[in-house]
Amino acid sequence: MSVLDQIKAPVKSEMTEFEAKFRASMKSRVSLLDKIMHYIIKRKGKQMRPLFVFLTAKMNGGITESTYTAASLIELLHTATLVHDDVVDVSYERRGFFSINALWKNKIAVLVGDYLLSRGLLLAINNEEFAILKIVANAVKEMSEGELLQMEKTRNLNFDESIYYDIIRQKTATLIAACCASGVASSGGDKDMIEMARLFGNDVGMAFQLKDDLFDFGEGSKIGKPTGIDIKEKKMTLPMIYALNNAPKSERKKYINIIKNHNENSKKVNEVIQYVLKSGGIEHTTAKMMEYTESAKKRLLEFPDGEAKESLLLMVDYTINRQK
Repeated sequence: MSVLDQIKAPVKSEMTEFEAKFRASMKSRVSLLDKIMHYIIKRKGKQMRPLFVFLTAKMNGGITESTYTAASLIELLHTATLVHDDVVDVSYERRGFFSINALWKNKIAVLVGDYLLSRGLLLAINNEEFAILKIVANAVKEMSEGELLQMEKTRNLNFDESIYYDIIRQKTATLIAACCASGVASSGGDKDMIEMARLFGNDVGMAFQLKDDLFDFGEGSKIGKPTGIDIKEKKMTLPMIYALNNAPKSERKKYINIIKNHNENSKKVNEVIQYVLKSGGIEHTTAKMMEYTESAKKRLLEFPDGEAKESLLLMVDYTINRQK
């Protein structure tokens, strides 16, 4: 049994039932839309976000009908943001499949994203899940702010760590935090437990993103080789921020110039990678990732023991030990 199968075990039957409910929530009478919805379902990933919803609900008190609504709402709104992201990023591939805009062009992709967003909102309103809707809508707002903050700050490639943590908290961690908070809310958790679950999800999300940062430098990835993809896309990551902030002025100027103006030149990108590797940026990022990991595990101590809690502890380790 794989680690992921072990993690899913306590909620395996509920996750199967969720898939059927989620498919039903995406149905449309417009044949083009129905065809696109079928395509979206077919290329679904590991479904980590619904898994967080079901495991936190089970850990706190039990899975209810509200839990299924929360998981569907998050998947609908998250999928809407991904469809729109692919249009914004002019990206034609996602998870090894063609993106919606690659197959049906931008106009249809934007409308599909709008449709998914409205289905999610209606699902919550029709089931009168206003508290869960508030949690998830706030997460989507934060994700948009995080993207815009990143665009604003990366123009001059010059920001400190605290700003970077703000960006990744909003862009990545806030949605996992919403999964955990809505899971506990769906099981009847009080304000304190919902907040503790949110903080747990935030810590896991931060660790997840820092692990992604390390992949670009070959750390812990399947291929074990630096890719420099983030550098080529002018995306600032923690190892790079640490390296640049601790570089002598002349060196810093040189590497910022490469990232800004020579990011397509593999030889020059490799120069930046080698500088980051010897700067201590990898060790610094790994230490920060472990801090968030330990913090996440401590927050789980507040919840009752059981197989769902054990799965969430496994999930924390899986987040930082994954190879892609």
